[in-house]
Amino acid sequence: MVSSTLSPSTRYQRRRITWEIWIVLAVTVGQSALYSVLSLVRKLLAPVPLGSQQTQVNPSRDAQAVWDVVYQLLAVFFALALVALVVYLLWEPGSNALRRVGLDFTRFGGDLWRGVVLAAVIGLPGLGLYAAGRALGITVAVVASPLDAAWWTIPLLVLSALRAGLTEEVIFIGYLFDRLRRLGWSDWTIILSAAALRGAYHAYQGFGAIVGNVVMGVVFGWCYRRWGRVMPLVIAHTILDIVAFVGYPLAAALWPGVFAPVPMPTPTPTN
Repeated sequence: MVSSTLSPSTRYQRRRITWEIWIVLAVTVGQSALYSVLSLVRKLLAPVPLGSQQTQVNPSRDAQAVWDVVYQLLAVFFALALVALVVYLLWEPGSNALRRVGLDFTRFGGDLWRGVVLAAVIGLPGLGLYAAGRALGITVAVVASPLDAAWWTIPLLVLSALRAGLTEEVIFIGYLFDRLRRLGWSDWTIILSAAALRGAYHAYQGFGAIVGNVVMGVVFGWCYRRWGRVMPLVIAHTILDIVAFVGYPLAAALWPGVFAPVPMPTPTPTN
């Protein structure tokens, strides 16, 4: 075996990194991916066809507006705390973890330009894939935001988009690239594995979302391999989610057959 040729200290470091990866995934995106796959399995086993079901991405957390805002802010805060934990694990003496994965503002102009272009490249085909998935009945209706939005809804949706961009790109790309490279994985093995995990992470939305997010993961992984920076990916992901979340009510009104929530059956009155 290859490990028998390694020194005890090297074998220890490899075991430590392996355990760290599993623990990080268990409390972050890996946990969410498992629940997402189980959600898809339950949807497939339900008597209602997959295309006639729906899921909410940013559901209300309380009937009272004040408490809804409080819980939404806390959800964003604790999600970003997990991102901070991952960055902390990447930190090493004499090495700035944020700069190493390219999550800083030293090249913000170029990062912003790349992020905008990447968002357009991913977003436009993504809309087509979602529409095709809805037409084929392999994608559930995704209710991306409340239709009865209040004044505080948009800032919360922007924060939610930023949370998603940081969580997915820092962990799927920055963290896994750093750690799996240390275990000797090739870049393309990392890209494909992280893309598959990203697809599982979005499985609750149906098969169209799985395919779309696997493709997105491959593109983002290739871009990180080429640029060595997470920031353009975070910007692109955040833009995509802001457009999806904030623009959802308009899309549902203009194209109800594709984007509107699935009508709920009216209960049959009983005597």
